[in-house]
Amino acid sequence: MKVTSIIAAVAGAIFRVVAAVAVVYVIYRGAGMCYDYGYRIFTEPAMTSGEGRTVTVTITPDMSAMDIGKLFEGRGLVRDARLFMLQYYLSEYREDVGPGTFDLSTAMTAEEMMQAMVVEKEEEEGEGDSSGRGSESGEVSSSSENGPPAGGSAPGGDAAGGDTTGDGMSEGGQAGQDGMSQDGQGTVVEPDAQ
Repeated sequence: MKVTSIIAAVAGAIFRVVAAVAVVYVIYRGAGMCYDYGYRIFTEPAMTSGEGRTVTVTITPDMSAMDIGKLFEGRGLVRDARLFMLQYYLSEYREDVGPGTFDLSTAMTAEEMMQAMVVEKEEEEGEGDSSGRGSESGEVSSSSENGPPAGGSAPGGDAAGGDTTGDGMSEGGQAGQDGMSQDGQGTVVEPDAQ
């Protein structure tokens, strides 16, 4: 009985040691793989140096990032489809990449390929430009470079200030206190006196 219990205790200890070594090995390999992918996401070089080879690819709207990565890996544009997928999801171009046919090169990095696949979104008609000033055809500028607005010059001959449109607005486009406005010389004028 003593021999059997000793053998069981030794076997149990060996099993625990082997299990601990296996867990440490798996963690080590996993950490190494994560580090490798993390490093390669931002530093992966192009497939070739110099001019490279031009490859034409067609991206369809139903393709996922992994599908695009597999296509690129099959065409020799990237080394690893999964790595490309991670680069895609971490890229600033993720929202702008769209379907189409693109000429890419094996000398391009993944980021350069995504930049080449950016599809410009069409602006809706009637929507203002990015500065919020309205469409090009809709408004007329009344800056001092273009002269006075359509209503003519300000009272007193001063084209730069005053109530030029006769709508009770002051020099900065704001209504004066109690409905009063300024004439071209800075004098406050009541509405009925205009």
